[in-house]
Amino acid sequence: MLKWKRGEITLFRSELYETNSLVVESAGHVLVVDPCWLPGEVEEIRRYVSGVLGGRRLLLLFTHSDFDHIIGYGAFAEAEVIASKAFTDKSREERESILEEIRAFDDNYYLRRSYEITYPDVDHIMGQDGQTMVFGELQLTGYAAPGHTNDGLFTVVDSPRLFIAGDYLSDVEFPYIYDSSTAYEATLGKVERIIARHPVPLLVPGHGEAAESQPEIERRRGAGLDYIRRLRAAVAAGEAADHLIAGCAFPRNMRKFHRSNQERIKRELGGTGG
Repeated sequence: MLKWKRGEITLFRSELYETNSLVVESAGHVLVVDPCWLPGEVEEIRRYVSGVLGGRRLLLLFTHSDFDHIIGYGAFAEAEVIASKAFTDKSREERESILEEIRAFDDNYYLRRSYEITYPDVDHIMGQDGQTMVFGELQLTGYAAPGHTNDGLFTVVDSPRLFIAGDYLSDVEFPYIYDSSTAYEATLGKVERIIARHPVPLLVPGHGEAAESQPEIERRRGAGLDYIRRLRAAVAAGEAADHLIAGCAFPRNMRKFHRSNQERIKRELGGTGG
């Protein structure tokens, strides 16, 4: 599962959906991001963290509340959790729905976990754009990132310089819009300003390969905006839109997400379009 290690940053990638988990080390802290998916994969990350932790303080960051991103929470019960305010504001019903997705996934594949499935309790809340949290030598700056879900969080790690993007700016997925297409556009619009303030050389999305240059980050941002705007125009005109995902990877699965995007935008436009 270990994809690469570059200095203080270690990237793990699941066999499922090319989902990324990160471990970032500093002198006094170890930060784990979205540990996932399968029980053995979560255990591999857990073993790695146990091997490098020593006497350092353990932090756990969640980029958003999709069930595949919080599924490993229980394996890191001693960690202090960082997430967005919207993540913490989920209602009891919303939390239970997310946990039920985990239970259904595990039941479907006869998976047994060595830890309890619970919704994360958050110790450190990123509540404002540009909010900074300092943990010794580790400095994190957060930015609300709604659109995919309503509780997304961009996080910039100042040293090492790293942009943790959650389910945005992927090279393998077009925008998956579960919250709002206009919010998704606004979130992509933030990326330029964030990069101007934090000129990071490395961006890691929730799924797929890292972006290792600012031109590549900008290319992905532009592609996401283009997809949303062209899809909205096609829906408004009642035109077919399958050409927008021509050549995408894993087309049999991704068509479902594309259709879901079409239906969401149709509702946003008041039911217009085909």
